[in-house]
Amino acid sequence: MQVISPTGPLGSQNGDFMKIESLEIPEVKLLFPRKFEDERGFFSETYNQEEFSQAGITQDFVQDNHSFSKSPGVLRGLHFQREPYAQDKLVRVLRGRILDVAVDIRPNSPTLGKSVIAEINADDWNQIFVPRGFAHGFLTLAPDTEVVYKVSRPYTPSAEHAILWNDPDLGINWPMDESQLILSAKDTNAMSFKKYLETVRDEN
Repeated sequence: MQVISPTGPLGSQNGDFMKIESLEIPEVKLLFPRKFEDERGFFSETYNQEEFSQAGITQDFVQDNHSFSKSPGVLRGLHFQREPYAQDKLVRVLRGRILDVAVDIRPNSPTLGKSVIAEINADDWNQIFVPRGFAHGFLTLAPDTEVVYKVSRPYTPSAEHAILWNDPDLGINWPMDESQLILSAKDTNAMSFKKYLETVRDEN
């Protein structure tokens, strides 16, 4: 029998659970959970409610989602749910790579219409926290990409909406040509950002 001494603790100790960074819009966070590896493989604590709360992420997550994309160039987004069903999301990649995009759609925000972009991939073992008030989407950069994410409200079809991924008013710099992309019919026919703003004004 081979006995292996672990290279690190199994869990968070003394604040070493994960590193958390704010992105250009500081409400969106990039997270790097620690990974403890040895000859057997690895152990990683990818979510710890107490540690997240200490970092200011206090949302209660109620549902886990898992998506699989066979090819590079699969674009999903830009999705959001209207209040009172708006979702906070905690996104990570089990296999492959994605370009993750969060667009600020909060009507009174100084960064309304601005986006933050980050690559999330299995090798870096990073995550992104996208709070409610943002439209969210991602583009797969590798074959056989698996994405899992927690949400703070359950999926509610009547509250679900999408903003057009290539809306010129958003100016998102996607790294692939449109001819290389694979989208659903729903995302291809999503509303423009101007139309979204009109619906918000009408509601108020």
